[in-house]
Amino acid sequence: MVTQDQHAVLAFLTNPLSHGDAALNIHTTETHLSVIIFVGSRVFKLKRAVRLPYVDFSTPQRRLEACHRELALNRRTAPQLYVAVRQITREADGRLVFDGPGELFDAVVEMVRFDEDALFDRLAVRGQLTPIVLTELAGIIARFHAEAAIDRHGGGADRIAAVLTTNEESLTVSGIFLPATIATLTTNLWRAFDEHVALLNARAREGKVRRCHGDLHLRNICLVQGVPTLFDCVEFDEALGTVDVLYDLAFLLMDLWHLGLASDANLVFNRYLDERNEVDGLSLLPFFMAVRASIRAHVTAQLASQATGQQRDDLAAEAESYAALALRLLAPVSVRLVAIGGLSGTGKSTVAAAIAHTIGPAPGARVVASDRIRKRCYGVSAQTRLPAQAYHLAVSQRVYAALARNVRVVLSAGHGAVADAVYDRADERDRIERIALETGVPFTGIWLYAQPAQLFSRVDQRSGDPSDATAEVVREQLARDCGRLAWLQIDASSTVAAAAAHIAQVLAVPDT
Repeated sequence: MVTQDQHAVLAFLTNPLSHGDAALNIHTTETHLSVIIFVGSRVFKLKRAVRLPYVDFSTPQRRLEACHRELALNRRTAPQLYVAVRQITREADGRLVFDGPGELFDAVVEMVRFDEDALFDRLAVRGQLTPIVLTELAGIIARFHAEAAIDRHGGGADRIAAVLTTNEESLTVSGIFLPATIATLTTNLWRAFDEHVALLNARAREGKVRRCHGDLHLRNICLVQGVPTLFDCVEFDEALGTVDVLYDLAFLLMDLWHLGLASDANLVFNRYLDERNEVDGLSLLPFFMAVRASIRAHVTAQLASQATGQQRDDLAAEAESYAALALRLLAPVSVRLVAIGGLSGTGKSTVAAAIAHTIGPAPGARVVASDRIRKRCYGVSAQTRLPAQAYHLAVSQRVYAALARNVRVVLSAGHGAVADAVYDRADERDRIERIALETGVPFTGIWLYAQPAQLFSRVDQRSGDPSDATAEVVREQLARDCGRLAWLQIDASSTVAAAAAHIAQVLAVPDT
C-alpha cells in the first residue's frame, strides 16, 4: 500500500539544478521498493513510501533509518559504491534541499554510478558469465559468508516458516495468480518445510544462520573494475537478511537456473563448496531454491499489478514462470553417483562439469575431483602446481581415500555426486562402486578414452588448470595395465562436448 505522495521529492531529485549543474542528464528506473535516479557520476536511491507485509517505508523517518542501514550493511561488500545518506529537508520557504536545517521530508542513499552493462543479469543474457568470473564470484560469496556475523537467536525453521507465511500473503494480494496455483505452490512448500525442520534447526545451532546479503540475485551483483561485487542487500528487515548461508546462496543459483543457465549454477555451487563445508545442508538446496523462486514470483507479480498493457502481461508471465520453477524444484529427484575415469587428457573434468547439473537434485551434482582434493591436501589453490612427490603412490592413495569419503558424505546427505579421477586402478574403481551400493544409490561408471597423440596435445595446451599432468605422466599412465574395465567406455577423441552429450543420453535412460 502506498502511504505518501512522493511526486515533490522526485521532482526535486530529477531537477538538474538540485545537483548544481543545469546540463546534467538525469533518468530514473524503478523497482518494487525503490526509485533509482541516475545523475551524472552519481546515483540516488529513493525508497518508495509503501507498507507491505514484509516492509514498512511508510514515513520519512522509517525511510531515513532504512537508508542508514543500507549504507552500513552494503559497505561490507561494496564500500567503493556506497557514498553517504542524504537527507532531503523542507526549508522555511517551502524549498526542498539536501541536508538542510529544515524538517525531514525524505531521504536517499547516494552511490557511485557504475556501468549498468556490468550487472550480472545483463552479462548472463549476453553469455558473458565466464567460468573465471563465476569462480571468482563463488569465492567472494564464500568469504563473505565466512565473515558474516553469526546469529544464534531463534531457530532456523522459525525463520523459514515466517518467510513462507509472508510469501503466501504476498502471492494472494498480488492479484496475478489463480487461487489453485497459490494453493498448490504453498502446500508443496509447507510439505517440504516439514521434512526439513530438524535440519534447519541443527544448522542454526551450528552457526550457519548469519547476517547475509538476503537478496543475492543476478541484478544485485556487478563487475566493478573487473571484480564481482555484491550490492543492494536487504536492509529493511533483519529477519530477511539473517538467514542460512545456503539460503542466501540459493537466490543466485535459482536465478541462474531460471535463465536456463543450470550448468553455471552448478559451477558456482561447486566452487562455493570448495571453500565452505556445507555438505550437511545439501538436501535443503532444492527447497531453498524453490522458496527463492516463489519470492521472485510474488515480487514480479507486484510489479505486474502496478503496470499496464504489454508490460503488465510480460511481468505476469514472468511471475508465473517463477512459480512454475518453484514447483519443478520441489518435485522429487533421485540421488545417483556417476564416476568418470580415464587417462589424463581425456577431458574428465570438463565432461564432469558439463553433465553435473543434470545429476540428482538441484543445483546438480557435487563434483568431487581428485585434482582439487590433492591441492587442498597441500594447502594451495587449485591452479598451483605441485612438486612431483605430491603424485607418489602413497599420496595418491590418500587422495583417493579422501575422495571416496567425500563422495559418501555427499550421497548420505541426499545429494548427487560425480567422482572425477583417473581411476586407472581396479581397486579404486571397485571402492567407488561399493560406496554407491552401500548408500543405496544408482551407479554409473564412465571410462573416457582417446588416442595417445590427442592426450599429449591436450595436456600440453593446458593452462590455469587444477591438473598438473604432463606428457611424461601420460606416458606412465599409458604403460600401466588398468585391468578389466567394466565401466561404460566412451570415445572422447572428437570433442569433449560430444562425449558429454553421449553420457547425458546414457544417464537419461531410466535405471532398471
